[in-house]
Amino acid sequence: MLERAAHRVAGRLARWRSAPALHPYGVLCSGTLDVPGRTGAGWGVPWLDRPGSYPVTVRWSRALGLPGRLPDGLGLAVRVTDADGPGTVLDMLLTSSGSGRLGRRLPLLRPRALAGPYSTLLSYRVGDRARVLAAFPVPGTAGPTGGSVPALRRAVVDRPVRFDLRAAAAGEPWRTFASLTLEEVRNAPVTDTVSYDPYAHSLPGLRPTGRLRRLRDAAYAGSRRGRTAGRA
Repeated sequence: MLERAAHRVAGRLARWRSAPALHPYGVLCSGTLDVPGRTGAGWGVPWLDRPGSYPVTVRWSRALGLPGRLPDGLGLAVRVTDADGPGTVLDMLLTSSGSGRLGRRLPLLRPRALAGPYSTLLSYRVGDRARVLAAFPVPGTAGPTGGSVPALRRAVVDRPVRFDLRAAAAGEPWRTFASLTLEEVRNAPVTDTVSYDPYAHSLPGLRPTGRLRRLRDAAYAGSRRGRTAGRA
């Protein structure tokens, strides 16, 4: 029942917009993700426990597509290329949120893009524990940045925008596992980017839990169908 409703609503919204139902407007960026690796007690995930540097494609977007002067849910969709060897891909979807035990699981409308963290909201299986992943803006690496699409673009054009990627389970403090740098804005429209799918593009020991997967898949399928119908 919920899956059918999500499919229907997303399809109608995408057809009306001629754009994705969620995160329809934003900027597409190139950048780098650096994993420092762990010494001593690691994460139990090969990719996180060894140092490495990887190219990324990031969609920084407005979730609801509200007018730029209004607060909106903001999203970071991160694609890590060759994450676990040539041809492998890791996708992570993060949404503006709080950082506390409850706040990290709830989307948060935000007027400024760098005023707080972006969370996966749902848990990832990280080694032997379920943890939420989040991107925390690094203080001082960018000036005050509004949440409109032009403001997101200007932030990256002016200088690299950096985030610390962290993970935490219930009762744990946040622990940094990587750094993300947005370095350059691509000219391609954000609606032309490939579809990010954290379920299809995960790594051994680092994958999202299955909770709400069917609901998400139904909404994204409805959005794709609506966009196709809108172009007919």
